[in-house]
Amino acid sequence: MKTIGLIGGMSWESTVGYYQIINRTVQQKLGGFHSAQCLLYSVDFHEIEKCQEEGDWKKSAEILSLVAQSLERAGADFIVICTNTMHKVAGEIQRTISIPILHIAEVTAEELLKNRIGKVALLGTKYTMEQDFYKDKLAEKNLEVLVPDEEDREFINHTIFHELCLGVVSEESKAGFLKIIDKMVALGAQGIILGCTEIGMLIQQKDTAVPLFDTTEIHAKSAALYALS
Repeated sequence: MKTIGLIGGMSWESTVGYYQIINRTVQQKLGGFHSAQCLLYSVDFHEIEKCQEEGDWKKSAEILSLVAQSLERAGADFIVICTNTMHKVAGEIQRTISIPILHIAEVTAEELLKNRIGKVALLGTKYTMEQDFYKDKLAEKNLEVLVPDEEDREFINHTIFHELCLGVVSEESKAGFLKIIDKMVALGAQGIILGCTEIGMLIQQKDTAVPLFDTTEIHAKSAALYALS
């Protein structure tokens, strides 16, 4: 079994989900008392969020690169960045280590194609929805990506940072997300990417008929299977 190097804490609420899903997947595959071999470095999200807000991606890349190097020295065989947004600096991090990074957008694209999805809506932080680092990975696989309008993007981003990252799950926010999902379906979306690792705390498949692709679930399961490959 390969050792997984997890860069977590962005936020720690979703990192909990990663740890659970990875270990449950390994246990299901191997049975008995098996669990995952993993190393977790959980950062102080306050520092990372400040970099995001100030647009200082260089500093955030430096912080996370040092974390990745620590995990490599400790024996990790590959790296999992437990957040969508910080994959903006995945390339910079990769250049500082010799072990691979399992990219969240790449494994999500594979899952979409497996389910014969061609046109998908992307929900996430404003950085993930508005910048190209994530959408380009999907476009490379010939996937058409829709994002909500500006007002809805602001609502989603506010909910993520002011509620979900703090462990707050609101029925009012859930209703707002479902309205946005309905709008995206009306625009032709065949599926919805929950492209922030906290959104799965708020919206589950039972809440809507349109297929949801929870990136926490996809990424964590992919990490477990890669560790066993």
